[in-house]
Amino acid sequence: MSENTDTIAAIATASGKGAIGIVKISGARSLEIASLITKQTLKPRQARYTPFFNSFGAVIDQGVALYFKGPNSYTGEDVLELQSHGNHVLLDQLLDVATNAGARVARPGEFTERAFLNDKIDLAQAEAVSDLIEASTTEAASAAVRSLQGEFSAEIQVILEQLVNCRVYIESALDFAEEEIEFLKDSELTDRFTTLESSVTQLLQRSEEGVLLRDGISIVIAGLPNVGKSSLLNRLTGQDTAIVTDIAGTTRDVLKEEINIDGMPIHIVDTAGLRNSDDPIEQEGVRRAHDQINQADRILFVVEAGCEPEQSLLDELPDGIPVSFVLNKADLQSGIQQLENMLLVSAKTGEGISQLREHIKQCAGFEKTAEGALMARRRHIDALTKAQSHIRSGHRHLQDSSAGELSAEELRLAQDQLNLITGEFTSDDLLGEIFSRFCIGK
Repeated sequence: MSENTDTIAAIATASGKGAIGIVKISGARSLEIASLITKQTLKPRQARYTPFFNSFGAVIDQGVALYFKGPNSYTGEDVLELQSHGNHVLLDQLLDVATNAGARVARPGEFTERAFLNDKIDLAQAEAVSDLIEASTTEAASAAVRSLQGEFSAEIQVILEQLVNCRVYIESALDFAEEEIEFLKDSELTDRFTTLESSVTQLLQRSEEGVLLRDGISIVIAGLPNVGKSSLLNRLTGQDTAIVTDIAGTTRDVLKEEINIDGMPIHIVDTAGLRNSDDPIEQEGVRRAHDQINQADRILFVVEAGCEPEQSLLDELPDGIPVSFVLNKADLQSGIQQLENMLLVSAKTGEGISQLREHIKQCAGFEKTAEGALMARRRHIDALTKAQSHIRSGHRHLQDSSAGELSAEELRLAQDQLNLITGEFTSDDLLGEIFSRFCIGK
């Protein structure tokens, strides 16, 4: 039997003990397995409170069985859900009955993959399922729900319709050589391109905010020992995450915490003070600090207010990673003015912390739009950016040389990029990469 047609089963709830645990089964043998476990004939979409039996006829547990007849189910196939008490001993027994009856254990994300392959959802919606499960903020969850309900896909379809209309217009002109130039210089065609470019730009902006809601940014706190890096971490997180003492070099390892600013997750990393040391433990801490600095989206370089940052340390910072200078211990100094590109704060009193949080948000380019962000991934941004580039090239070919053939080809390439987002044309390798990152049972 093909992997995509055999019956699959999995425990759909998280490991550990809880009030309820769920085993999901999808495929042609679902109803047969339901009869083995419940010893009853289930009716579609009717919950049945019933004993669950093992292969030898002994009762495993008592719970709720739900049967969905395909194609009216999540996967588009026959689906059985068994809701028992949330003990993995019981759930493993139910899974054993299903596998002994001919089902196999599902791969990560295979239920959602089948929903995609059976045209229940498109690829962008499938990815939104995983994003909704992993959302770390209310805003991220809301954006994922919008994408899951098809809002992102609907925006893509609108752009595809605009793009196809442009292609049809241009390719129709190519069939009439005598009037071709007049067709291609028509102001209506220019307006269509302008509308198309504007639609892609707006969707790209909303998608970029969705990526920020999903992935956030990584902020590394760096600087000399005893300048208040750990105190700043504690102030930003609102808890005593790091040990704070007056002894320089207290932090020897990397400390990672997550906060959210207006719904955007911020991954904050506190590091060991940057200095030369004969202590092998501190040397390792400094090495790890540099590793984190090299992976950061932005560096918060902390300097004691009234002091200048050491040039030798600044020279060691990697090129291409933006740096924000934070002047800490403002409560101990007077007359210190906030210079351009420098933020004056006191990790001890909280002075300037709200401005620092706003600065981080602005640096990330995060602004809540009226329409709301759409949950997106970096591959979506890449496809939209390439589509935008092809559309602009197509427009230039018309404006500069009335080259209809080249313009139509650029629009075809843009269309291919947009279809990659919804999965109309998608390689098996890409599908494998996407669904392998899902949890088992989803």
